[in-house]
Amino acid sequence: MIRLLCILLALALPARAEEVVAELSQTNVSITTNFAGSEILVFGAVKRTAPAPDDSDLHVIITIAGPSEPITIRRKSRVAGIWINTAAAEIDAAPSFYAVASTAPLADVLSETSDLRHRISATRLIRAIDVGEAVTELDNFTDALLRIRAGDGLYQLIEGGVRLTDATLFSTEISLPANLTEGDYATRVFLTREGMVVDSFETVIDVRKVGLERFLYNLAHDQPLIYGLLSLAIAIAAGWGAAAFFRYVRG
Repeated sequence: MIRLLCILLALALPARAEEVVAELSQTNVSITTNFAGSEILVFGAVKRTAPAPDDSDLHVIITIAGPSEPITIRRKSRVAGIWINTAAAEIDAAPSFYAVASTAPLADVLSETSDLRHRISATRLIRAIDVGEAVTELDNFTDALLRIRAGDGLYQLIEGGVRLTDATLFSTEISLPANLTEGDYATRVFLTREGMVVDSFETVIDVRKVGLERFLYNLAHDQPLIYGLLSLAIAIAAGWGAAAFFRYVRG
């Protein structure tokens, strides 16, 4: 009886006027010894059950987030002529990679309420748990992390990078750098009107090391002693080979 009531209630609810349907050019990325990065094409369409109320008010936001990890941010200051660490912030979780692409400036297409609820902007994904004596400077530490990772190509803000055609078809390209962290990369697509999210879509990109990269990674984590001895042997062999080469050249 309860199940029947739930079905009847679901049928009585009105269907969503607009739904986002999306796809990726690839959902698996292999990191090899010569991996130089990859480009992901995200594309899709807006499915409607009624005509769009206002085409100009429709926007699309696309995000790709790498695995989150804890990180410590330290600030150096010059004391008595010596640069030392004077403050630090412990970040509980920060995505190793994060890209946000939108059809227009993010501030124009996303309200603070929706950003807080769905954690779309990079600052909403970063959680600080301890900043010691620098509690009032949390924003400065967060800005420093955003600036450093943006400089490394790990954090990207691509405002206006999503193409929206006839308020129906959308697409964008997001570049993944070579220095990726292995793991699942959550990909989300948001449909917004008047800054509010009306629908969303989520999938995952699987980023994994393969070949020699996978062998070395597993060896380093599963057999650290053997990995260390092998590294030492390779270093000794390389040094001996270089010395022998220079003796041969001089002789």
